[in-house]
Amino acid sequence: MKKVIEEVIFGNTPSKSNCYKIVTFGGHASLAKGAALKQYEKDFYIQCKNRNAMIEGYYELHLKVFYPTQKSDIDNSIKVLSDMLQTCKVIKNDNKCVKVVAEKFLDKANPRVELKIIEL
Repeated sequence: MKKVIEEVIFGNTPSKSNCYKIVTFGGHASLAKGAALKQYEKDFYIQCKNRNAMIEGYYELHLKVFYPTQKSDIDNSIKVLSDMLQTCKVIKNDNKCVKVVAEKFLDKANPRVELKIIEL
């Protein structure tokens, strides 16, 4: 039986491209996660009801992302969300995604992402 997983994760989905900072270790520059991304990852993990669902095959990802302002880019949020689904073991590997349907909405009072994963 094909799995269909639905989640609602509350909080403002950060843009992956804007959530890294340059740090130096032993004279070598590297990228490190910023505080906003780290906090979102913790919040996502705690809210995720379908941890360990482990969809291993191909799947579709349907997203409704509600931002507090118009300035956020939906394409940058898709990567953060895909990475978190993999971290929470909802999916085994985000390279198995064959279709993404992403919609952007505004909700200043209640930013969130409503997602559906359909196993193929």
